[in-house]
Amino acid sequence: MLKGLKYTAAVIAVSSGVALATSAQAAAPFLSEMMNQESTPSLAPMVKQVLPGVVNINVKGKKAVSQGFQLPEEFLFMFPELGRQQQRQQEFRALGSGVIIDAKKGLVVTNFHVIDNAEDIKVTTSDGRQFEAKKLGADQHTDLALLELKDFSNLTEISMANSDELQVGDFAIAIGNPFGLGQTVTSGIISALGRTGLNIENVENFIQTDAAINSGNSGGALLNIKGELIGINTAILGPNGGNIGIGFAIPSNMVKNVTEQIHKYGEVKRGFLGITGSELNADLAQSFGYSKNSGAFVNEVMKGSAAEKAGIKSGDIITSVNGKEIKSFGQLRAQVATQRAGSEVELGVFRDGRDMNITVKLGEDSEQSLSSDDASEMTPAFDGASLSNAKDGGVTVNSVTPGSTAAKFGLKNGDVITAVNRTPVKNVSELKSLLAKSKGKITALRIRRGNSDLFITLR
Repeated sequence: MLKGLKYTAAVIAVSSGVALATSAQAAAPFLSEMMNQESTPSLAPMVKQVLPGVVNINVKGKKAVSQGFQLPEEFLFMFPELGRQQQRQQEFRALGSGVIIDAKKGLVVTNFHVIDNAEDIKVTTSDGRQFEAKKLGADQHTDLALLELKDFSNLTEISMANSDELQVGDFAIAIGNPFGLGQTVTSGIISALGRTGLNIENVENFIQTDAAINSGNSGGALLNIKGELIGINTAILGPNGGNIGIGFAIPSNMVKNVTEQIHKYGEVKRGFLGITGSELNADLAQSFGYSKNSGAFVNEVMKGSAAEKAGIKSGDIITSVNGKEIKSFGQLRAQVATQRAGSEVELGVFRDGRDMNITVKLGEDSEQSLSSDDASEMTPAFDGASLSNAKDGGVTVNSVTPGSTAAKFGLKNGDVITAVNRTPVKNVSELKSLLAKSKGKITALRIRRGNSDLFITLR
């Protein structure tokens, strides 16, 4: 599965895995010290214990595909009915990996893209046993999903480490199911932390590793040398689908937060700060008298938001969250998004030449993202579609259920709604308001799809 990146190479959402290559010469002093021990160093004892905690996932489902003559998108506004008839349901199969995080409850975490549109999910353990699984919930923003096994017994879980304690250079071990070959173990190091701006997911705070990640390994485990889960492997950066040693994993702290909320509430109630911002560059920092060129610059504070109530102002530079340094606006978004709505966070803020701490009680992101049920309340045409605020303004269509009303109206995953009857739309709240005003009338939605704009009419 490909996910767009503004690089010459493509970012590939894979059903993941991780292999690591380190220079023998650079590691020579460390290796020689280890080789002086009585026996050859080996990860085998640890791997033997954790291997049963990683599972293979087989998925069957259906997805909508185009067929026959397809009317050019620029003419769909004039002939909407023709555009809606060019899809059919096609069966598909997919492979991936998962990690058992609760042996008593039979809970398995994997990537959302592994089980997206799944109608049948089978989970196979390392000893060959196969169990049926059902989806308890998913969070497309972080690309995580939680499964529950049926009629399970004698499972082995993998405990989670505190990913905030990771350091660049730490050893990393990956286990997954590349290309459906079966469980495969690879190793390497942590190459970087807090990677954002890759446009893989809406909430990004990736662990980067030089491990080889291949198709079939998504949802697999990234472990520390103690055998604790430090991340869920998700994507790679590589030309033409090939591995070049740049892989990405979702940190275990984010995994823990998301899966706990899904298990308890059936959904993720993420915190919402209520600001728009940008990355801080050297020129911008200098103009505000700030000596560093890392942090999150606040462009705008939304009215009535948690940020406004706490006293955050336009022009502030947010430097930390709960004492942890923030290097980019993307990292700030990820840190806030892993906090539950209603929780308090302490923000380090630079303003008017001085540092200060501001405590913010986070609001709920309900106005920024809508499930299919909530979206259909705006208009029946949205039945089967989930929506959220787009990063650069507008409303993103996160998913469309095959065969749903939304699919029949021509909406597709990744579409961005930018206007209603030529009135620009900045967010979900504005979309609600404009659709309410046009209720009972023929409504035209302007859609940005890739690099093109088109119109879809609602009746």
